[in-house]
Amino acid sequence: MWRATEMTAVDERGMTKYFEELEPPEGIKVELLRGEIVMMATPDLVHNRIVVDVQDQIPRKRWERLQTTDVDIIDEASEPIPDLVVLERGVAPDSGHLVPSQLVTLVVEVVSKTSVDRDYGIKRSIYAAGKIPAYLIIDPIVAHSVLLTDPIGEGDQADYRGQWITKFGDPVLLDLLGIELDTSEFGILTGVRRHRLP
Repeated sequence: MWRATEMTAVDERGMTKYFEELEPPEGIKVELLRGEIVMMATPDLVHNRIVVDVQDQIPRKRWERLQTTDVDIIDEASEPIPDLVVLERGVAPDSGHLVPSQLVTLVVEVVSKTSVDRDYGIKRSIYAAGKIPAYLIIDPIVAHSVLLTDPIGEGDQADYRGQWITKFGDPVLLDLLGIELDTSEFGILTGVRRHRLP
């Protein structure tokens, strides 16, 4: 993992340009999070099954459900790649690899053993700064989901006002999508140290 610290605006633009030209090895996911390039290995099967389960529950006729799509966060040196991006059908650009954050209704991140701090920390702030209405963290380490809504603030001070924690097995009410998400078949990651977040 490379780190870029104490960057000026020019440095951040340079890092964004470098990031856009970066060609990672196959199977490696690469994100730009506030000027820091983060590389991750292919996720666990538990992770992938949860993402597919969530995607399958979101009505395709009304919503576009995109995996491995970069989100362009306004006024940020960030291009996160959520596990799932949900937006109204027909609003996304016809081509390209970036979806502007103002078009996104919901982002979903499934926590892995190496992403706990990022998913609960910097990504919470980045998605709120991008004014994404809802951020759903699904955590197979501690078997709960955290729905964050009502983004406020700017930059690294941005956050979500609303927070609802739901145990696996109980439905998650996604009002913005008009659905109740069934979590009863979400798998659990075993052999991973538990944490106390959020």
